[in-house]
Amino acid sequence: SQPTTGVLYKEDNYIIMTTVDKEKYKCLLPLIASGNEEEEKDYKGPTPGELLEPLFKQSSCSYRIESYWTYEVCHGKHIRQYHEEKETGQKINIQEYYLGSMIMKTPLSEPEESQELSCAYDLLLSLTQIPTKNIEGQMTPYYPVELGNGTPCSLRQNLPRSSTVMYICHPEAKHEILSVAEVTTCEYEVVILTPLLCNHPKYRFRASPVNDIFCQSLPGSPLKPHNLEQLEKQQEMLKMPFRRVKEEEMPSTKEEKFSSIHKPVAVGSHQLLTVGTTHISKLTDEQLIKEFLSGSYCFHGGVGWWKYEFCYGKYVHQYHEDKESGKTSVVVGTWSKEEHIEWSRKNAARTFYLREDGTQTVRMVSHFYGNGDVCDLTDKPRQVTVKLKCKESDSPHAVTIYMLEPHSCQYILGVESPVICKILDTADEYGLLSVPS
Repeated sequence: SQPTTGVLYKEDNYIIMTTVDKEKYKCLLPLIASGNEEEEKDYKGPTPGELLEPLFKQSSCSYRIESYWTYEVCHGKHIRQYHEEKETGQKINIQEYYLGSMIMKTPLSEPEESQELSCAYDLLLSLTQIPTKNIEGQMTPYYPVELGNGTPCSLRQNLPRSSTVMYICHPEAKHEILSVAEVTTCEYEVVILTPLLCNHPKYRFRASPVNDIFCQSLPGSPLKPHNLEQLEKQQEMLKMPFRRVKEEEMPSTKEEKFSSIHKPVAVGSHQLLTVGTTHISKLTDEQLIKEFLSGSYCFHGGVGWWKYEFCYGKYVHQYHEDKESGKTSVVVGTWSKEEHIEWSRKNAARTFYLREDGTQTVRMVSHFYGNGDVCDLTDKPRQVTVKLKCKESDSPHAVTIYMLEPHSCQYILGVESPVICKILDTADEYGLLSVPS
């Protein structure tokens, strides 16, 4: 039956389809009409600059960790690219460059001075065609904010570095950095995903519409083609064996199911890290938190050759399982509360996020695990900094784990999960977590 509302179908807009068995069907094609143009024309709401204003006023920052560099975008303030050298027993050396700061062609850092310029820029954008960028094969509208006055660039006669920050609507985003690219020497493009722009119809996230084609059998032909019925039966038969094993009957080693979110995070042609997402199915939130913090429930993740096992307050292992040679395991780091507390006196064990109401909440905690297996390249024990982050997800028990190696045998293990969201605010001055009261 055809829908009575939405996409329009007309009796004269059809084609006749014939199967290999000479069965004939009249297929009605949808008349594709979009109301987006009218909505955009009639829009009288806030400008894109006004929609983004809360982000600039609350002085929030977004981060992206790559294999060597960390990128920090403090919205409306600056973009910083930095790398921390951490030598045991020595102070931290920071190598950093500002890719753009303060002076902007669309200034939003000083609200009193920039209000008129910002409005003028929004007006100019509304009169001209909104710029677009190819994001994963789709031309996507963006709102540009240009920052100059960065660190002088020796390759360009000490001209200051500059960046264009491209804000793109994404309804489920948390203002994260999608990509950082050096488009020409010392000039950068930074793509930020934000839900704030989605209230403006011209910047709205557009999924490609899928409209159904309705086919009606003509006299002398069955309601459904014979081959289609056969194919549907075969698919049902293929599904049957997998239904016999109930989830609760599965052994605990099979408890983690890897989802399809295994895409390598890449910049240019260099693959930097691989992310694996695991779903924990059985335990309740309270049980899981207690067992995780006691070290008796360990998180597993990673894809490709190496997998990772993280047991809170115990160890980080890197392992590979092979049918013929068995399991190869490397101790990346082991827990010592005293060593971690010593490390936390020189490093930030807690990173905070400033809420709109002015209060702070813990965004991430970092823990040091040293004394791993001795590294052939450095003749020193391996060590790892575990970064525990809150990550919202449709699945409350999803865990994403990724491993970076900024220096030989010195690692960063990123662990992100909604489970961590529930315990971050219990972090003490050393970043140590406890069961919420």
